Amino acid sequence: MLPACGGAVYGVALNFRADLEGLGEPPVAPVLYLRPRNTWNTSGAAIRIPADAKELKMAGTLGVVIGAGYVVVNDVSIPHESYYRPAIRQRCRDGFCVVGAEVTDRIPREIRTSINGELRCRANTADLVRPIDRLIADISEFLTLQPGDILLIGEPHDAPRARAGDRVRVEIDGLPAIENEVVPE
Repeated sequence: MLPACGGAVYGVALNFRADLEGLGEPPVAPVLYLRPRNTWNTSGAAIRIPADAKELKMAGTLGVVIGAGYVVVNDVSIPHESYYRPAIRQRCRDGFCVVGAEVTDRIPREIRTSINGELRCRANTADLVRPIDRLIADISEFLTLQPGDILLIGEPHDAPRARAGDRVRVEIDGLPAIENEVVPE
């Protein structure tokens, strides 16, 4: 089990404003996906790139730990286009959800993702379609979030790609960074 997690991990798609370019209106309800236990990983552990993938999307994001605070997360996936049907094959691989070990009670603003020491993505919680409190309220209309569950607030629109041999670092102010190397499966 991850240090910051005692329950389920839920991800939210299409929650950064830049995601809506070309789509028009935001979805009427949050678009959710699950991160089962086999996907959970920790800082320092390898992220294995499957033999059938050339690169992985590194979506540094903020995790809301229900009843505890906020944690840094790298929401890894094989790049894919569809948000409206479950991307289980692309998201549910072993070790594809890296969760930090420490929690803060302050809402962090800026999320930075670097690959091999180069800043490749910067996102801000001020750019969310549904701010954290509204996101939780909307989801709570149909799903009971339990203490220890983690809700990933969304993946940045310009999440960078990484290949085997790359080192990925996700930083959020007020929390220790998480770092992982991408290795072949």
